Amino acid sequence: MAYSLTLGTISFLLAVIWGTPLISWLKRLKIGQQIRVEGPTTHQVKAGTPTMGGLLIVIPVLLITGVLNIANWLGFNLIGKSILVPMGIMASFAVLGVIDDLETVRGPVRGLTARTKFTAQLVLATIATLVMSLGDFQFANAVAVPGIPHPVDISPLIWIPLGVFIILATSNAVNLTDGLDGLAGSIAAVTFVAYGIIAFLQGQLWLVAFTFTVTGAIFAFLWYNAYPAQLFMGEVGSGTLGATLAVVALMSGQWLLLPVIAFVFLAETVSVILQVGYFKLTKGKRLFKMSPLHNHFELSGWSETQVTQRLWLIAILSAMLGIALALK
Repeated sequence: MAYSLTLGTISFLLAVIWGTPLISWLKRLKIGQQIRVEGPTTHQVKAGTPTMGGLLIVIPVLLITGVLNIANWLGFNLIGKSILVPMGIMASFAVLGVIDDLETVRGPVRGLTARTKFTAQLVLATIATLVMSLGDFQFANAVAVPGIPHPVDISPLIWIPLGVFIILATSNAVNLTDGLDGLAGSIAAVTFVAYGIIAFLQGQLWLVAFTFTVTGAIFAFLWYNAYPAQLFMGEVGSGTLGATLAVVALMSGQWLLLPVIAFVFLAETVSVILQVGYFKLTKGKRLFKMSPLHNHFELSGWSETQVTQRLWLIAILSAMLGIALALK
């Protein structure tokens, strides 16, 4: 654990040091956030704030874990080969996120088309789950169930499609949550810490090291994303963190607890599904003032910081409950 915490601290320092230069660089390139006209009017002042801040998270994590893997080739034992999978999903989803963000701020349409984006995500998620299923992973083709002492084996024909769904769903859930200053980042940090603790209890020390490396980088991002935000995460951050979190959950075998540990992400996603479904069924009526859920609370009179902090507190409690269930 000391090793993992140290890596998290190093990750924070590496990321926070180059935060200001990154913001300046993004401003020079005029890579600013576009705000939905139909969104809360208080958000209009955020238009033009630099986006693609997920690079502040992704690059330090990939740099640190990459150096540790190179050290392994030189004869040291600093990281496990299994971490190449979450590294790979982080790098590939980050590339997709960069393309989507650039299309959003510079292209004639708002980002990649839904079909193009989904197809790319589907291919990347399928590759990741196939590698885990066919490779020597402790909890591949299995699930840990609270109350049952040993993991329950699952056929690869079921586990692989489930894994793909979990990666896609979590990636998009974090993306939907990324709407308020500090919201998605603070909740993502909590979920990664929770799975880091679970991995530590399982003895998966390399997975612990990776989760805390990611957490340290997220803390650095939050340094600049705290209200009022100087930097937004963008798809390169939210979609990438969601996909990486899902892979970590699959590697821990405790993916059944992901809806508990990442309850806020789940609630935000369900609110959108319910809003759309209710709108269609009632021919124009709305269940919430606005979805995702954080917008509903804001339009109900909560301040932006109140929404963020209260959902963050719920995220901590959900993570605590998830860890408790993992111990059973």
